Amino acid sequence: MYLIKPPWWLRALYPTLTWRMPEAGKTIYLSFDDGPHPTATPFVLEELRKAGAKATFFCIGKNVALYPKIYQQILDEGHATGNHTYNHVNGWKVTDEVYKNEIEQTRQLVKSNLFRPPYGRITRSQIKQLQTPDFKLQTIMWSVLAADFDTKLSGEACLGYVLYHTRPGSIVLFHDSEKAWPRMSYALPRMLAHFTGLGYKFEKIPHPPAP
Repeated sequence: MYLIKPPWWLRALYPTLTWRMPEAGKTIYLSFDDGPHPTATPFVLEELRKAGAKATFFCIGKNVALYPKIYQQILDEGHATGNHTYNHVNGWKVTDEVYKNEIEQTRQLVKSNLFRPPYGRITRSQIKQLQTPDFKLQTIMWSVLAADFDTKLSGEACLGYVLYHTRPGSIVLFHDSEKAWPRMSYALPRMLAHFTGLGYKFEKIPHPPAP
């Protein structure tokens, strides 16, 4: 089960998490989880370059270790990065100590104060842990989920979700991963073309973002 657009009550339960950005003009905040990936990430970077768009990449530590040149390319092209744990762990299924170590291991490779929990699953104690002076990480969620990881969906369906729900200030979540590739590679270029044609710009999430 997943939510394309997080409901108001969920956002209200976790007010210290960042669910969207301020509605300052026609700006969208694209984000990508689970990379870097040798096929998907270069494709995303090329599409962003063609559209004059910036984005934020929440990277898995072990993938950064595997593909350091692609990770460096993300930075060299002016995009932001964030921590997505080392092994893509579910915060509901591991101890706080394991979660802390996963994040700390990734911090050695990803120098960022942005964090996104894999699967969007994180406990209250883990949230508090990330806000301590040892971490000072801002947890970034999303406004619109493309659901490109869902192998039962078509690329057209993912594109439809994004076009319907995206508004100024939306944090839109795609995945630069093997699993999401068939749907992401269809939806992303069309989403960029659609909103660029409407006069929108695409920016990376600033450090630190607004709550």
